[in-house]
Order: sequence, then C-alpha cells, then structure tokens
Amino acid sequence: MSERIAVLGAGAWGTAIAKVIADKGSDVVLWSHNAAVAKEINSERRNSRYLPEVELPRNIRAVEDISEAAHDREFLILATPSLYLLDTVRRILSTPSIREGETCIAVITKGFLPSVHGPRLILETLEDYLPGFYRRSLVYIAGPSHAEEVSRGKITGLIAASESAKNSFRFRDLLRSKRLLVFSSFDVRGVQVAAAAKNVIAIAFGMLDALKTGGAVDTALDIFGDGAESLLLAAGLNEIQALGMAMGASHPETFTSISGVGDLDVTCRSVFGRNRRFGREIIEKNILAPFINLDDLLARIGEIGYLPEGTAAAKYVKFLSEKYRLKMPISTGVYQILNRETSPADFLGDFIDGLVIRTDAF
Repeated sequence: MSERIAVLGAGAWGTAIAKVIADKGSDVVLWSHNAAVAKEINSERRNSRYLPEVELPRNIRAVEDISEAAHDREFLILATPSLYLLDTVRRILSTPSIREGETCIAVITKGFLPSVHGPRLILETLEDYLPGFYRRSLVYIAGPSHAEEVSRGKITGLIAASESAKNSFRFRDLLRSKRLLVFSSFDVRGVQVAAAAKNVIAIAFGMLDALKTGGAVDTALDIFGDGAESLLLAAGLNEIQALGMAMGASHPETFTSISGVGDLDVTCRSVFGRNRRFGREIIEKNILAPFINLDDLLARIGEIGYLPEGTAAAKYVKFLSEKYRLKMPISTGVYQILNRETSPADFLGDFIDGLVIRTDAF
C-alpha cells in the first residue's frame, strides 16, 4: 500500500487508529504535541502514557512538527480532543495539499465545538475553517470502540459517515480489516450527535454504577441494580435521539445502530470508558470537591489526570436542550451535578421519581 497517511493526535485513540492502518502495511506519520511521547514511540515502539503495553509497528513514525505531519498527505485523520481540535486545524491550514483540497480528511474526535452562536457539530465547524473544497466532503468516524481493544485486535465496528459517498468508502477501505468492521453512513449529523451526547449519559451511568456496587453511604440509595442501569441507558438513548433529530439527523435508525445504542452501551459499561470512570469517581472519590463549578472544572481539567469528554459535552447539551426546547432530564442532571447545583443522590432520586410520574419517557 502506498497511501500517504497522517494521524494528528497521539492519544490512545489516535495511536490505536495509526496502529490499525500500519498493521495493514501502510506507513503512518503520527503527530504528537508531547516530545516525550514522540520520542518513546520512535525509540521504544510504545506509547506508555496513553496506550500502555501495546507494541507499535515500525512503520509508524512519530513527529513533533505538525506541518511535517500534514504535508502532502493523501489521508489525514484528526484525533486531538475536542477542546483542542480547532487549534489543530488552524495550524495546518497553510499546508499546500490541504489548501488545494488534495488531502482527504476524517475526524475521530467526539464532542461539540464552541462558537459565538453556541455549540456546533464538529464537521460543520471545521468546514468554516477549511478551504471550500472540503464542504460536504469531510468524514466522521465513530462507533462502539475503545483504543485499548482496537489496538489489541479485538473485533470492533465503526461507522464512516460523510455526505461524500466516495470519501466514506475511501476511509472505510483504509481502516477495515477482519477484526475492524467499518460501515458507511450518510447521516453525518446523527452520527456526530450520538458520539458526543453519549458521553454525558455515561457520566450518569458511572455514578449509578458506583452506587450499585457499594458506593452509597446513604442506605436509602441501596436500591440500584442492573435493571436500574438498563433503565438509565434506555432513557439516555431517547434523549440522544431527540437531540439528534432536532439537530437534523436524517435517519432515526442511526440511533438504533452501532453508532447510537452500540456506542452508548460500550461507553457506559466498559471498564475502559473514561466518562464512566469519571462518574464513578464523583461518588467514590468526591472528585468534584476542588472545583467551584463546571467552568472551573473545564479550566482545570488537567488536574483530573485524564480527559472525560462528557464534561464539556454536558455544558453544550444543556445549551442545546434549551435551544430546541427538549426535556433531557439525565443530561440536565449531569450538568447540574458538574456545575455543583445538585448532588448525585438528589439527581438520581429525582430522575427515578420523574419516570414514575411520566408515561412518555420511553
């Protein structure tokens, strides 16, 4: 294979995707903003900070210079966290192959992006920054996946969504293997909303899971089991679908496919899920105690030690639910907890009470 490929972002997911492509025989340039990470990848064939105990193939070359990474690529995959994605894109705008629209670009980052008009979907935001060649041609890749499993060859399914069938198929063929199944979709909006909003539900799921497994100090909260978790997951999926359709999703089936219920389920239940972990640590470690409110948490997110994308998404989903006049009690409750307006115990109690009163929750 002779494709010229770059992945921008050497976190766990970016490294895993680079490994998938390299394992198929292609040379991959992997950009890291961290010099120590790049050095370790090149010298030790490891990324112990983000993807420990996974040996990386020699046809992955890590670089610190983002211009070098983006230069003259046939395929470029954006993998930096949503908080830093726009800055990454701004830094590659002068690259000749991108300026001329010659590089095919995909995004594997999950979340919403801020704007003066409120949160927006990732691809529509990037289209405003990239040259006009990229309008309706970017590819968004998501699905029920974890870097820890994909990098170890565990069977996983992904969706490559784009308004350009050609580009969707190109990235599908670039990534798919016997163990990584990649499907095409044209519901770009629905796939993006599902990928972003499910992280908020996963925080709530993590809190409930901690209470279920012994984190409840108040014996009155010792009422949660597997059934309650499934109740939360199903109600959460309804919230995601309602938001997706309000934001222009074209296919309701998107939310009952792997990019909807599949991604939500693995994010909530997997031990690798950072948002689930964050939710658990709200209960088990009182991890929110040092922060005044959600804005303070986001400004000091590095103190957490890992990046739960659902923290930023909670703020954006709250804004969007009000904009579209949607009832999203789980997402709103997570926002209120992160903003230090209510406690997890009060939120979960109110949520269950609300389900008893409402007959249209499902």
